[in-house]
Amino acid sequence: MSLGYDGKLYILAFDHRGSFQKKMFGIAGDPDAEQTATISDAKRLIFEGMAKAAQRGLDAAAAGTLVDEQFGGDIPRDAKSQGLKLAMPVEKSGQNEFDFDYGEAFGEHILEFDPDFSKVLVRLNPDGDAEMNERQLGRLKRLSDWLKDNDRKFLFELLVPAEPAQLESVGGDTDRYDAELRPDLMRRAIIQIQDAGIDVDIWKIEGVDAQSDCEMLAEVTRRDGRDGVVCVLLGRGASDAKVDHWLRQAAPVDGFVGFAIGRSIWWDALKGFLDGSIERDAASDQIAANYLRFIEVYENAESGARV
Repeated sequence: MSLGYDGKLYILAFDHRGSFQKKMFGIAGDPDAEQTATISDAKRLIFEGMAKAAQRGLDAAAAGTLVDEQFGGDIPRDAKSQGLKLAMPVEKSGQNEFDFDYGEAFGEHILEFDPDFSKVLVRLNPDGDAEMNERQLGRLKRLSDWLKDNDRKFLFELLVPAEPAQLESVGGDTDRYDAELRPDLMRRAIIQIQDAGIDVDIWKIEGVDAQSDCEMLAEVTRRDGRDGVVCVLLGRGASDAKVDHWLRQAAPVDGFVGFAIGRSIWWDALKGFLDGSIERDAASDQIAANYLRFIEVYENAESGARV
């Protein structure tokens, strides 16, 4: 199987686990059976929005669902039966350091669910804890090798959290960190990951404010003959205006093929359903509309660049 991915990819991401149960439901620790059922039903509602979007003319070949095994229930199976692309996480939730969710059995779980993409979320700052970074890279190399040996695609979500000294250098301003420091740190992190022998098909990366930085990042993901490798943009739970800006910077750039957005699409609608201010059907309608609107923003920016 050749490295990379060919085609558009618009992923609705709701594989959140630890943060989801804490921030949406106020549940700490391991949820009991009743709490698990409640969380799973909330994820089912998000998927109902995805299904409605598919009914409204969405190109199923470009549509993807990113959902977890813990709370996803039958959603992985249903997504595949509806012709949607399926991505599932491999990482343990809520950890600063990447590790496998199911330990030595990670490969068995991938084979059981048979996703189109196996996804990891990794926090790696090249100027961060060198020993932790090395441990993470070792585990990621093992996963990369397993995926290659089993002809499977690797979706890599890279987060580059600021080190204290980096944040201090921009006066503690996170927006300045994002604009002035993070793009080059992302570039260095990608190179570090590649040089560790980790082969990524699709990079799921944080938005950047300048199109030139999108071009730089797309170029580095394709270095040294990785010509088929592509990028999708993540939403980071940001406002619609911020995500729209990131999409408009990325969409015209060769090497970007779409997005993987979660909370920005479904958070408000799901919150409204849970507090009783929105009926279930209206909440799923809102999720579908938000998802389709982001696709429209992306495609308008992409087509505008071709005019």
